[in-house]
Amino acid sequence: MRVTSKGQVTIPKNVRESLGISPESEVDFIGSNGKFYLVKTSQPQKDHHFSKFRGIASAKMTTEEIMRLTRD
Repeated sequence: MRVTSKGQVTIPKNVRESLGISPESEVDFIGSNGKFYLVKTSQPQKDHHFSKFRGIASAKMTTEEIMRLTRD
């Protein structure tokens, strides 16, 4: 498995299926005796400060207008 420049790896399909990992699943890495294990967790990560705005965007603003708001 190759690590990208951003530190990302692709979890093989058979592993995702075995662990029940789907898009938006929460996973964690557990360290033990110098080894790390990938585990699926049911605990959501801490809310991001923009999470309350998820799903409320409308087509009334252009992408550039939305990006300008997030940059300010």
